[in-house]
Amino acid sequence: MMNDTKFTQDGNTLTVERTFDADLDTVWPYWTEAELLDLWWAPKPWVSKTKEMDFREGGRRLYAMCGPEGEEHWCLATYTRIIPKLSFSGKDAFCNEEGFINEELPVSTYTNTFTDEVGKTHVTVLSVYASEEHLKQIIDMGVKEGLSMIFDTLDEILSK
Repeated sequence: MMNDTKFTQDGNTLTVERTFDADLDTVWPYWTEAELLDLWWAPKPWVSKTKEMDFREGGRRLYAMCGPEGEEHWCLATYTRIIPKLSFSGKDAFCNEEGFINEELPVSTYTNTFTDEVGKTHVTVLSVYASEEHLKQIIDMGVKEGLSMIFDTLDEILSK
């Protein structure tokens, strides 16, 4: 069953919510393990390719979203706080292949929260940007459409 992704904007903050049809023990690894993230963390026909991932406080994930024409858009997610099977927080930024942040593009401070709902898992992604303009830039780049697509892909994977 496909669930709708809910988006709420408030100033420089974007909140994204989605309920997945799988229990928390099943959903959590898809957000915290590189091999599983790479199965769904890019809107089709793009794919995710993790170069390095260290899921711990102080760790990071360096990955590319790779397009069908060979395009690569590199991103860096850092992890500042992890509460297993409840939440993790950090910063998310565009970067180069070595992980040097592109200062010309917005950076978000995020918190992903997971709520067990008896056989389902509700995920809330809270992203805070430096300004409303930075949030608008990310929205204009297609973040809502992209997240809806990747969450649909995760739903498809979890239903198998």
